[in-house]
Amino acid sequence: MADLNVGAEGELSLYITDTVATITLKRAAKLNTMTPAMGRRLRTLVEDINADSGIRCVVLAGEGDRAFSAGSDVSVLDQYGDTWQLRNRIDYAREIWAIRKPVIAKIRGYCIGGGLEMALMSDIRYCDDTARFGAGEIKLGWHGGAGNTQLLPRLIGSGPASEMLFTGDMVDAAEAARIGLVNRCLPADQLDAAVDELARRIALSAPIAAELAKHLVRVSQSTSLEVGLAYENDTFTFCMTTRDADEGKAAFAQKRAPHYEGK
Repeated sequence: MADLNVGAEGELSLYITDTVATITLKRAAKLNTMTPAMGRRLRTLVEDINADSGIRCVVLAGEGDRAFSAGSDVSVLDQYGDTWQLRNRIDYAREIWAIRKPVIAKIRGYCIGGGLEMALMSDIRYCDDTARFGAGEIKLGWHGGAGNTQLLPRLIGSGPASEMLFTGDMVDAAEAARIGLVNRCLPADQLDAAVDELARRIALSAPIAAELAKHLVRVSQSTSLEVGLAYENDTFTFCMTTRDADEGKAAFAQKRAPHYEGK
């Protein structure tokens, strides 16, 4: 178990318990908005998570009840530099995409702009009934730059996504659940326990198979079915060569819970 504060003034924290890592955005007073410095530190944190074989699942959350994240701190956008530097910035949402372990976004309050992009970059989204979702960049004169226009249509369909992207209007938690933007919407007092239980169950899975399954889900979104099926068969065959596969077969035969090592 470890509790590590990272980032300027502790604006990001990493808490590891057993095999689950929790990344918390810690700018509650500013709706957990993100700065360039936080993006740079997040890159280091993600590299550490990917390199740690003991971490098997990641939870992404915002501090407090008001917001998961309201995206980029607009007051410091100029810190990204000139046009070329902005184009080649370290993007905090893409850093979530770079996590190889399964990622659960735990969402309370506002999840808008870059905050929505971080949620979309996660694999599973659980929210409570206070959550509000929006791609509000259009109201400021631009569109999302890290996934809203690409991931939102893939998740909820082009029609609902276009309405959100063209208007910048928010949808509430119930509507987000109805259109498939989130996996589950729960009462506020049940969210923590539900996410903890889900993370625990994922962390008990064979880690090599879980990481490859995550990769294959992404492959399915960008390639033909024929290529995806062939790729799936190849990674399945690789999984069957692992010690974890032997352990899974042995545990099944012996009617006991498996103990996976990630080997």
